[in-house]
Amino acid sequence: MIRVLLVDDQPLIRSGFRALLDIEDDIEVVAEAANGSDGLALARQHLPDIALIDIQMPVIDGIEATRRIAADPTLAPVHVVILTNYGLDEYVFNALRAGAAGFLVKDIQPEDFVHAVRVAVRVAARGDALLAPSITRKLINRYVNQPLNTGTNTGLTELTNREREAVTLVAQGLSNDQIADRMVISPLTAKTHINRAMAKLHARDRAQLVVLAYESGLVTPRNS
Repeated sequence: MIRVLLVDDQPLIRSGFRALLDIEDDIEVVAEAANGSDGLALARQHLPDIALIDIQMPVIDGIEATRRIAADPTLAPVHVVILTNYGLDEYVFNALRAGAAGFLVKDIQPEDFVHAVRVAVRVAARGDALLAPSITRKLINRYVNQPLNTGTNTGLTELTNREREAVTLVAQGLSNDQIADRMVISPLTAKTHINRAMAKLHARDRAQLVVLAYESGLVTPRNS
């Protein structure tokens, strides 16, 4: 059973999403919240698989709620998917930087929305990215413009050569299977390299690892 938390300040949006999910036998909406503060409390109470969180909300916005979920070790099983009206924009990028695993546009088709919830759980469980390679490239080209001083990132200096290679391939949007093929290793070994790199870089998931890879200067955006 996929357990979902809905956090959006618009009752009509919440009720619409809930109606779509409630008719599915394998999905359960465990709670709803109208602001980030209540959403954070309900995430701690229910530990959902997916928290669908709007960006712009009262009390605590979606970016701050995401940041607090990502920073709480007890909420490690909770994967945040951001809800947005506008697609990939600076707010979404900031949410990904804060620890969101991906995002959905609110005008998504009903059947695509339900499918996306299922995919998000499966993908997160096997450690692949929720962001398509095209979205990853767009994110990098538009928002990652000022690499950080790599000397300030102690985790980066601790990466092995194979871990660096794996992170580079993650930043290109490759799946674990594709990374394994490229590195001539097993998918399990690829996942191990990625997980170790995430731990050293303090990245909660692959979306955040992509941001860190470019901001740290490990990977440089190509001019488009």
